[in-house]
Amino acid sequence: MMIMKNSTKPNDSPNDSPNDSPNDSSNGSSNGSSNDSSYTVPALSRGLLIIEMFRNTKRVLSTQDFSEALQVSPSSIYRIVQTLIDMKYLSKVARNTYELGPQVISNGFSYLASRDLVDVAAPHLQQLRDSTSVSCHLAILDGWETIYIYRALASQRLSVNVPIGTRLPNHTNALGRALLSQKTPKELSQLYIGKQLDNHPPPHPQNLLELVELIQIEQNQGYAISRSDNATAIAAPLFNYAGEIVAAINASGPDVVMKDKVVNHGIMEQLLKTAAKISMELGYRA
Repeated sequence: MMIMKNSTKPNDSPNDSPNDSPNDSSNGSSNGSSNDSSYTVPALSRGLLIIEMFRNTKRVLSTQDFSEALQVSPSSIYRIVQTLIDMKYLSKVARNTYELGPQVISNGFSYLASRDLVDVAAPHLQQLRDSTSVSCHLAILDGWETIYIYRALASQRLSVNVPIGTRLPNHTNALGRALLSQKTPKELSQLYIGKQLDNHPPPHPQNLLELVELIQIEQNQGYAISRSDNATAIAAPLFNYAGEIVAAINASGPDVVMKDKVVNHGIMEQLLKTAAKISMELGYRA
């Protein structure tokens, strides 16, 4: 991790996104409101709400679940459920019990797979950088290494600068350990077969046992933290639609900024909120 004197404005992204601002010139639309209840189709609304009820922890739901959530009788949503089944948005598991159908999964996965991770995360990291005044990075896992794939560089005179493409050992940085936080001790043992950890001095983990224990602590608290070269970084994982960790983000700054406990705590809270927002855009539902 390198602290640099920054004399130029940060270049947030190599590919600026176009500003989509459609101008609806349809007749009569100027006085209309998208929230006007007179334009709402109740059956369609209920059908979409039924689909939204499914979560990682609620993969199978019943007609009774639907009716209670929508506050209507089971008989009143029968046709909606049957339509969703016919269109393959729901699949029947047992009597009056359903799961999401192949149409939702196929269309949803195709859309999510088409979205580039950097494109999704960059605007959020820029906003996090602006609100915290520290640099923010996005990284992915490659074996026992962390690869930095995006940065939102802080404009302060002193800032942490890790160039895109940088590779660091996972156990030596917060991003890397956040990326590893879903792996079991057995998986970590297999990953680190023949790898020496003590060639990086403390406070980095010096062996596999120390790494496993540290990752467990950081997993329980929801974030990882590392200190090196007069700088501190706080990192959190990003999850996809399947609940898998696909990347991690951090907020990192010089110790002169990060050592303040109030500032540090505030940055940590904003980081976790940002990670949750990005994960939601990647399809994750807690």
